[in-house]
Amino acid sequence: MASTSSVLAKLSARVRNTWRALTSMGTALVLLVLLALAAIPGALLPQRSLNAAKVDEYLTLHPDLGPWLDGLEAFDVFSSFWFTAIYVLLCVSLIGCLTPRTFEHLRNLRATPVAAPRNLARLPKHAATELPGDAEALGSQLAERLRGWRKVVRSDQGTVEVSAEKGYLREFGNLVFHFALLGLLASVAIGRLFGYEGNVMVIADGGPGFCSASPAAFDSFRAGATVDGTKLHPLCLRVNDFTADYLPTGLATSFTAHIDYQAGEDLRTDQWRPYQLEVNHPLRVGGVRAYLQGHGYAPTFTVIFPDGQTRTQTVQFRPDNPLTLLSSGAIRFDPPAGTYPDAAERRKHQIGIQGLFAPTEQLDNRLLSSAFPALNDPAVAIDVYRGDTGLDTGRPQSLFTLDSRLIDQGRLTKAARSNLKAGEELRLDDGTRVRFDGAVPFVNIQLSYDPAQLWVLGFAMTMMAGLVVSLLVRRRRIWIRITPQRAGTVSVELGGLARTDNSGWGDEFEQLCTRLVGKEV
Repeated sequence: MASTSSVLAKLSARVRNTWRALTSMGTALVLLVLLALAAIPGALLPQRSLNAAKVDEYLTLHPDLGPWLDGLEAFDVFSSFWFTAIYVLLCVSLIGCLTPRTFEHLRNLRATPVAAPRNLARLPKHAATELPGDAEALGSQLAERLRGWRKVVRSDQGTVEVSAEKGYLREFGNLVFHFALLGLLASVAIGRLFGYEGNVMVIADGGPGFCSASPAAFDSFRAGATVDGTKLHPLCLRVNDFTADYLPTGLATSFTAHIDYQAGEDLRTDQWRPYQLEVNHPLRVGGVRAYLQGHGYAPTFTVIFPDGQTRTQTVQFRPDNPLTLLSSGAIRFDPPAGTYPDAAERRKHQIGIQGLFAPTEQLDNRLLSSAFPALNDPAVAIDVYRGDTGLDTGRPQSLFTLDSRLIDQGRLTKAARSNLKAGEELRLDDGTRVRFDGAVPFVNIQLSYDPAQLWVLGFAMTMMAGLVVSLLVRRRRIWIRITPQRAGTVSVELGGLARTDNSGWGDEFEQLCTRLVGKEV
């Protein structure tokens, strides 16, 4: 029995000591630094929630290091177990640290200033003088001059003591800062739980537009832990036109997309509202923010089959060079109904196009590149494939490349290669013609919903206000002891103590003495 009690006592002591260590301000600061350090990989390495393709590219380029980093969740930093553990421990530490400090501050606010020390001369700041007058009356008069100080007047056998203190707002500002930090962390966590973020490429100049009715409508979608995709905030938009201004070097100076959008009641009345979408000027409606993040070009191809029937598609290509917007991509065409009555035969005559697009053509012999990012002289360098493009398999494929497995298996074979300008076409051996019709811009739009974004802003501003108060306000204590002397005179002794910052306290104390007794002491 005694052994069991001893074990329980040791366990209780260990838990108590662990809790004390966790809830100390030093531990909270260490955890805050660790949280900042833990976020560094999220800034240096591509993240799956933002760009899964970049992660795949990194894994391909770093076959040894990449899988090791992936095992450590370095490509999912902000949802990793170790980042979450630091986050939760920091919140617990702040709560355990701030709660007793808050109660202590409340007790200090209710408490009266402490009595004067026995020997005021031992204090860092001390002064003494003699004044005419009565001790009681002079004590009340000096207390009146201490405006803005919390003070109390005590009398003992004819000696009057005035105790005064100020600077309680310093600890209040400190507590406000840390509670706001805790609120900021909680708001960010709530936003990650109940928010979502999706990216979609929308073709301009008469493109089909986009509606955020389902995660399937996005090109990439990151949902919060509680978001199942069934209750997204509906927003529809279409891009009327897109303009970009460039320097002669090709660097962009501005991007502007003129869009129409629908949300809320407008969806039922089919009313469209105009908006000028620019970088750092998002559309905000219904709690959803739509950001203009990037742009590129979507070439248009028309395939004319041997029987004269046509298929036309406009598909966005991926910019490979951000300075010149040289882009790569792929398009798949299924023959129209009736061109090949047999399904197997039709599958053998599907058309796949894969290649490069240059908004401003520049040729090195036959090698296509782009001289400028504006749509001045569009051209393409394409490989045309014929066969099974995988459209009937139901298996997901990359938007920007044909399925290499189908090419390796011989189910999709190269039929032609050519460079084309807008309006030019090439003819295959079976009479099929492929025409390049030109290109239109597309924009990359990010839709974000964060129910706690205003709370994040409010807590961030509160943090700054609390920090300013805690830095500007300084704790000070002063005591005045008035002792009767010869008839009609009293001895006035003053002592001062800086409880926090001692800088400037000497001049402040001298000025205070001059204001209290009316002369330098």
